[in-house]
Amino acid sequence: MTQSTSAMKYDKRINHAPQDLDIERDFPDGFAEFLKDLHDEFTPRQKELARKRTQVLSAAHNGDLPGYLPEDPEVTGEWEIALPEWCRDQRNQMTGPADDGALVVKMLNSGAPGVMIDLEDSMANTWENLELGIRNTLEALHGGLTYFDEKRGGEISIKDSGTVIWTRVRGLHLNQAGIYPDQLLSASVYDVARVAFGVDTSQLRHNLCFYVPKSESAEEALFWRDLFQAVESRLGWDKGYIKCMALVESHPLAFQTEEFIYNLREHILGLNLGRWDYMASLIHFNLEDENWVLPDRNTIPSDVPFFQNLRLKMVDVCHKHGLLAIGGMTALYPSRVDPELNAQALKVLEADKKNEANVGMDGAWTGHPDQNEIAVAQFPVPNQITYLTGSTDPRPELRPVPYGVGKRSLEGTRAAVRTVIRYRHGVLSGRGASLLDGYMEDLATDRIYRLMIAQRMKHRDSVKIVNEDGEEVKHTPELITRIFDEELKRILDALPEDSKAAEAELYREARRVSEEMITECRFDPV
Repeated sequence: MTQSTSAMKYDKRINHAPQDLDIERDFPDGFAEFLKDLHDEFTPRQKELARKRTQVLSAAHNGDLPGYLPEDPEVTGEWEIALPEWCRDQRNQMTGPADDGALVVKMLNSGAPGVMIDLEDSMANTWENLELGIRNTLEALHGGLTYFDEKRGGEISIKDSGTVIWTRVRGLHLNQAGIYPDQLLSASVYDVARVAFGVDTSQLRHNLCFYVPKSESAEEALFWRDLFQAVESRLGWDKGYIKCMALVESHPLAFQTEEFIYNLREHILGLNLGRWDYMASLIHFNLEDENWVLPDRNTIPSDVPFFQNLRLKMVDVCHKHGLLAIGGMTALYPSRVDPELNAQALKVLEADKKNEANVGMDGAWTGHPDQNEIAVAQFPVPNQITYLTGSTDPRPELRPVPYGVGKRSLEGTRAAVRTVIRYRHGVLSGRGASLLDGYMEDLATDRIYRLMIAQRMKHRDSVKIVNEDGEEVKHTPELITRIFDEELKRILDALPEDSKAAEAELYREARRVSEEMITECRFDPV
């Protein structure tokens, strides 16, 4: 049942179930029929929504960029959700890959008000990783997940707490292969079905909660509403038992947030600004515009207007209707072995979360237990849901060109190339997220870097990128190839001798695939 990672080809069929899988034999009784009904109803809808996404992106590249929908008084009127008591404090939601059982237990024992167990971007999208992640998720939801702690010399279990557990499933852009012969199954349908069918609701401390990723339109909220309600009906649950939050990670969705939450109002409890995926999407939709060639990623401030304007809009839209507005992840990670890096990481974290609290958000995301206390401390009360920003413009500019921000440098390009090679090496090694140069890099930041490199090549005759001496360096395809070669050599030269032979070929494959994804314009989050 072992899957060769080198044979994945990085297409939308990346996750293949083993050839000898038997859905009747290998899953619980009744699951095969349960899944087939959902597949027949929802996979065709997923395919149609994916087709519409392609049309919207193509239109943007031809000059018809995303914008606001015509106003609907029913959508923008005075309606509210009833926020459950168990979800009123989400000042920090800690996130991490579901296939790392020890990390899941540590997150749940960190004291964070919320924990998002991730089956998506921070986890390598292979069958083995996915199935381990689902097993860990179900055990965590039932309170039974443990891990062996070498330092303490014993099993560590999940402590009783009020922490809300969320499960991020894979988005509508992904398919699951190998369940049905010669058919692709919506990965979203598979993940929701596996988790929902596997839970014993009598063992849950609160409603079953999902995180919805990668949405691109308000219409897609209807897919999730109908999927949740189909699951509830088939399992005999009350309508509305499944709750969710949704990430705002795509540029088109930013203009449709109020319509999105209206369509999902029987289930949704909040929106989250997934800002790294959002930045990647912003670049992708503006790829043809030379004004949107962004500076080196780590020189872009977290309060840059294209983020800040969306934060303010999200706060007003969410709070108007009784939902939580959650901020994004701070990528710079604390270190328990490097005091200087640790101090810098926690300083950046504090400023970032304070900014989110100051604009009225109700909480934020972190990825490390050492970040929880500082993150929570920046939010003065359990939530700020009664706060409105006072903005007089319900439809603010969401595409303010980032003039005068950061720097565009050759070293920034090199850092991007180095990161995408090392990140892809992590994926080939079975990791969906890797700590690189003090930053936690996952698929979202990998996309940002690949898109930034593509931007610099596409607009090399009109946008100036400079070396350390201030001299312009045109980013031709030949230059990028050379940088890939040079950065690969640096990585290989730094490998320990005892691992060099085994790792070198994996890094070469990572380098090949990364450049190929850029030159072939494969920028979807897969």
